[in-house]
Amino acid sequence: MNLGTIYQSIEILSKEKGIEPKIILDAVKDAMLVAARKHFHTEEDLVAELDESTGSIQIFGVRRVVPEVTDPLKEISLKDAQAIQPAAELDSEIRLPKPTDVLGRISAQTAKQVILQKVREAERENIYSEYSGRVGELVTCVIKRIEGQDLMADLGKTEARLPKKEQSKLENFSVGDRIRCVIKSVEKTGKNAGVLVSRAAPELVMRLFEQEVPEIYDNTVVIKGCAREAGERTKIAVSSRDRDVDSVGACVGMKGMRVQSIIRELRGEKIDIIEFNDDPVVFATHALSPAKISRVTILDPIEKHMEVIVDDTQLSLAIGKKGQNVRLAAKLLRWRIDIKSEEEKRQEVESQMAALVVPGAPVSVLIDHGLTDSIVEKLMEGGIGTVEKLGAMTPEELEAVPGVGPKMVERIQSAVVSYYGQFESEVDHQGESGAATPEVHEGEALAAESHGGAEAATAVLESESVTIENTERSE
Repeated sequence: MNLGTIYQSIEILSKEKGIEPKIILDAVKDAMLVAARKHFHTEEDLVAELDESTGSIQIFGVRRVVPEVTDPLKEISLKDAQAIQPAAELDSEIRLPKPTDVLGRISAQTAKQVILQKVREAERENIYSEYSGRVGELVTCVIKRIEGQDLMADLGKTEARLPKKEQSKLENFSVGDRIRCVIKSVEKTGKNAGVLVSRAAPELVMRLFEQEVPEIYDNTVVIKGCAREAGERTKIAVSSRDRDVDSVGACVGMKGMRVQSIIRELRGEKIDIIEFNDDPVVFATHALSPAKISRVTILDPIEKHMEVIVDDTQLSLAIGKKGQNVRLAAKLLRWRIDIKSEEEKRQEVESQMAALVVPGAPVSVLIDHGLTDSIVEKLMEGGIGTVEKLGAMTPEELEAVPGVGPKMVERIQSAVVSYYGQFESEVDHQGESGAATPEVHEGEALAAESHGGAEAATAVLESESVTIENTERSE
């Protein structure tokens, strides 16, 4: 092969792959060195050079000139070096040519693999350096082929992969279709080496709004956030830097023309445009639209946790289909959102109030009924805190408490019986006092039965007094 043919082949390959010719030439030299080491089975230092006169690649073994040789594969004595090259000096290098015509088919195949590997590495490096700074950028590409569930798209200089998980559920593409995507990531090595594009990323909606809405392009309206479930719904928060510009109206456009254009590009995906607010309470109220919010409570501002209360009729609307509405709102706010209806909140408050009231009397009251402090402490350590819980336990369960024996069980039972006995005596006492009460009530009822009762009694007394007076006079 002459020099012109080698240079021409390198030039063609460099243009096809977009690689510098010097990189390909170095790859050819490295390939020849690998093939030579494999053929000669040597560990000596080898270098490859291009003979510009013949266009062939020559291989040399390099040895350093030393006063005393310790490693014959890498060193040579001054006498032997001067025999090969009279001008040789100490610490200089002597190059010994190696025959390349002995390299056979296996060596040529090895060299070919090395060249291809080096070219691929250089190509990946070029792609990475060109596209790594363009992550999130909107690009137009053409579907080139289909590999399983993934699509391979042509970006011009390279191919990009569109995985199944980065495709919208509403879309179905064929070979030759022109689509718009965003660059999701660029990997230099690994299984997904190369450019990865997406149609499901929130950045796609943001880039489309930047193209359709001039106010966003000139930064009059700013996109504050975007949450998306591809093929279903997108929520995008916008804010205006100009008081006279309505951020939501600018994105919607006259008669909805701007947003409808984006919806068509996304194959009918629903888009909620929300006005951003620095106050998380107000922002949450907007983000959960179309549901009407009753009130919002910040539970933990550090952990970003809030509670949203809605009317019972608005609960399903606030949560959305399979929780989609609240899930997108939480992504947009970057807060944890708990949604409850008015009825659920009322029941929660009632249960909390009921929990504040400790049911039953503490076991310490049994000290007044014959239990010692040590027994009460053992019961408390065993998790028995109330007399009601203690009374509901069987003797076997009491003996299972650490430190409680059969005799102690009898004392405990006696104390419990004494405790409940005081309430029975109070009930009996109230029953006795209550038996006399009906007579009083009955007398009062009889006295009040007629309005003239008192007057009749007074008349009788007066008649008796008159009789007495008449008797005294007669006497």
